Amino acid sequence: MNKPEKLPDSDIAGPKARHQTTQVKVGQVAVGGGAPIVVQSMTNTDTADVESTVAQVAALTRAGSEMVRITVDREEAAAAVPHIREKLDKLGINTPLIGDFHYIGHKLLAEFPACAEALAKYRINPGNVGFKNKRDTQFADIIEIANKNNKPVRIGANWGSLDQELLTKLMDENTASSQPRDARAVTREAMVQSALLSAGRAQELGMPKNKMILSAKVSAVQDLIAVYQELARRSDYAIHLGLTEAGMGSKGIVASSAALGILLQQGIGDTIRISLTPEPGGDRTLEVQVAQELLQTMGFRTFVPLVAACPGCGRTTSTTFQELARSIQDFIRDEMPTWKTKYPGVEELNVAVMGCIVNGPGESKHANIGISLPGTGETPAAPVFVDGKKFRTLRGPTIAADFKALVIDYIDQRYGSGAKVTADTAAE
Repeated sequence: MNKPEKLPDSDIAGPKARHQTTQVKVGQVAVGGGAPIVVQSMTNTDTADVESTVAQVAALTRAGSEMVRITVDREEAAAAVPHIREKLDKLGINTPLIGDFHYIGHKLLAEFPACAEALAKYRINPGNVGFKNKRDTQFADIIEIANKNNKPVRIGANWGSLDQELLTKLMDENTASSQPRDARAVTREAMVQSALLSAGRAQELGMPKNKMILSAKVSAVQDLIAVYQELARRSDYAIHLGLTEAGMGSKGIVASSAALGILLQQGIGDTIRISLTPEPGGDRTLEVQVAQELLQTMGFRTFVPLVAACPGCGRTTSTTFQELARSIQDFIRDEMPTWKTKYPGVEELNVAVMGCIVNGPGESKHANIGISLPGTGETPAAPVFVDGKKFRTLRGPTIAADFKALVIDYIDQRYGSGAKVTADTAAE
């Protein structure tokens, strides 16, 4: 038998080095410059409704959103912003608020200085900040207010509201070219130029690079990848990633993960948002969970303990392993806000809940704590493995509850105050 050839080294073994960008401080959150990739989200409440907006910002923060964007679209919304900030501060929530401005942002920021002060960052869309002769003036007004208040801005070009004058100019030049490109390629170039030209103009107005984040969002995966690759190649501004209008449910999750996963693997991206369309009455925090899981499964950050579970097959006719995996996963996510302070490092915990003997014991040994539940026709016993070694065998109708208790006990012993005292004593 021939010996197998050695696998070639490749980038698949790990992500490429992060694209070097200029660091921007948004409130107390660092974006770019080698800082951890930041998770952000956006409310879908009416910002003028102070109580609803505060409640949703609080929920998004508890879920793990490190910055939250809110719509500031009219006078009532602008007037509400300082009250939202005040109420969040009283709740002990210091999550930076980002004002999302379109069309009349210059007017709202000028007429509501308390709003301009309360926000940690302003988001400007160069495609609709103003039109024709008013564009430069209104863009300059926002930059001037940002400079005055020492606030950073995100210059966010968007496929659906692209600067039509710039696009028309590039299309005309392309038509006259001896080697014209297809229309989509020209549109992608317009996206990149829109962001970079606006950033250059902001610098001319006195805004330094460490006050700017760029984004160029589109709704098609391949276009998004191409646009961001070019944006990263041609600049060192901090970059926000997001697939706009990603869609609902699994479609939105898959499309966003496919696009952002490739870019993150290439070292592109300093902050991300998963723009999911929520189900009617659905939970807005799902987009935060998906963003965290994307970063964690790719190895960029750790947020919550991972629960590995087999998909099930004909050998796992019992639903016990499914119910237990869901119970443990939900319990961990619900408890994480408390555990972050009580059990430092617990987010790196790995739990395995497996359904039969085929892969169960092996997967359980790779986890910090794992259980291999009995499959069809197997002995009704469930071995539990702790740190790679068999720890105990559970039997009877209380297997699920017993394992959950073991997980809690493991967390307390490994990450609790007792573990810290032991480590400190050993160090002495």
